[in-house]
Amino acid sequence: MNKDRVESIDTLRVVAILAVVMIHTTTRVLEATQYNLSQYPWTLFLNQMSRFAVPLFFLISGFVLEISSKHEMSYFSFLKKRFAKIFVPYLFWSLIYYYFVFTNNHDSLVRLILTGSGSYQLYFIPTLCIFYIAFPLLHKLYKYISMPVTLVTLAGLQLWLLYQDYFIKNGGADHPLRIVMMSFFVFLIGIVAARNKEKIFEFAKRYRFPIAAAATYLAYYIFKEGYNLYYKTYNVGAIYSQYRPSILLYTLLIGILFYYLVRNVNLQRFSNLSYLVFFVHVIILDSIWNLFSKFVNPNPIFDVLFFLTVSVVSFLTAFVAHKIPKLNKLTG
Repeated sequence: MNKDRVESIDTLRVVAILAVVMIHTTTRVLEATQYNLSQYPWTLFLNQMSRFAVPLFFLISGFVLEISSKHEMSYFSFLKKRFAKIFVPYLFWSLIYYYFVFTNNHDSLVRLILTGSGSYQLYFIPTLCIFYIAFPLLHKLYKYISMPVTLVTLAGLQLWLLYQDYFIKNGGADHPLRIVMMSFFVFLIGIVAARNKEKIFEFAKRYRFPIAAAATYLAYYIFKEGYNLYYKTYNVGAIYSQYRPSILLYTLLIGILFYYLVRNVNLQRFSNLSYLVFFVHVIILDSIWNLFSKFVNPNPIFDVLFFLTVSVVSFLTAFVAHKIPKLNKLTG
């Protein structure tokens, strides 16, 4: 058994991938209703309350890299080991989406790989690769990064960048460097959290009720924030963006709270499937939507059924694929 494995992180990874699926299923419903948010407030609420997903994935990545970093022999061995796990499946699925799914994509193949434009969920991977490249240096600078004055300064910078992106520029094109700028703090917090995991657990245990209350309030606030800004600007970026000051705070609270709540929950098997679910669920969503699109309605049950169907089929697909020897090295 891997002594470095933290069961809470496995479960958080499952929570994050389910939140990704929830974002995409509810987005499809909102698109089908031409963003009639006033008639579909429940759909929007589920969409907005799940927006912690991608920032939480970056936080988890920083945590896991720091936990396992002592086993890395050199910078190049680190890159070889890590990139083999993330880049090969990313390349495989980028080609699948480019040539067989979203065939009207006019980006060059090089740009597609560099930006993750093969499918709307793939932008996450080029950003993650940049964080992986930077991690060994960040690991060596941990003493300085973890200083309270440094963390407060970086938090202030991150909040300012998020505010500028969401409220001022609002809707700039996604590309790896922009996502790095919007996400660097949660990745760093993941690194710091890995060395303070027991302190975080005790903090969450002591203040779990105020943390839960604050997270609940922020979920509602984020919903209203997206709703109001959309009707003010009619820019869908108001509801699509997870790069907001409110979502940064929400992500940290969700991460701390669930880290405590799922302490003794072992979802390692599901966690191992999450990377393939990340890649394949968009194809499954599109296929299932052909059936569900005929029954779209404001009833919350519709959103839940659509989400559960896509999630279950995606995990079952990943489970079957993982039964084929060595296929996961290609598909994730």
